[in-house]
Amino acid sequence: MRVLFLLFALLPILEIALLINVGSVIGGWNTVGLVILSAFIGAYFVKREGINTLQTAQQKMQRNEVPGKELVEGLMLVIAGVLLVTPGFITDIFGFLLVMPGSRQFFASQVSKHMKMRVVAPGMGAGAGGFGHGQSPFGQHPFDERPRSHQSGDDVIEGEYTDHTTNDPDKRLK
Repeated sequence: MRVLFLLFALLPILEIALLINVGSVIGGWNTVGLVILSAFIGAYFVKREGINTLQTAQQKMQRNEVPGKELVEGLMLVIAGVLLVTPGFITDIFGFLLVMPGSRQFFASQVSKHMKMRVVAPGMGAGAGGFGHGQSPFGQHPFDERPRSHQSGDDVIEGEYTDHTTNDPDKRLK
């Protein structure tokens, strides 16, 4: 909640104060021109880097690899685009940081680490979570090996399967 408060309450106030200060130094129309120019330059860089990221993701998918890093970087580019077209110098600084490949890769790796820690956190055994003791939102902890107790009205689905992992020439099923 603090981050949202900072974004929606303090950031516009800081942006307006900075725009007024810059406008008093270089003039109002020059400040407006500078804001518009930074939006155009930012849009160009977002487009260029977005195309590069998309091509890298396509190459990875053709090699049957998951383009996870490219997806996170694509999200960073979307955020950068929004920041760069928002009038103001502070948002432009953060937007340009997300557009530049080196800093974008750093932020993407930090976001990926944070997401991995949230998805696969240590101590996620029975009782962890927030759905009761050893429960998932679907009624049973997903790693619990005890058989599920069937209540009246539960459907039982039976079926057969064939293991094709050894016959797959593209190694997609491994």
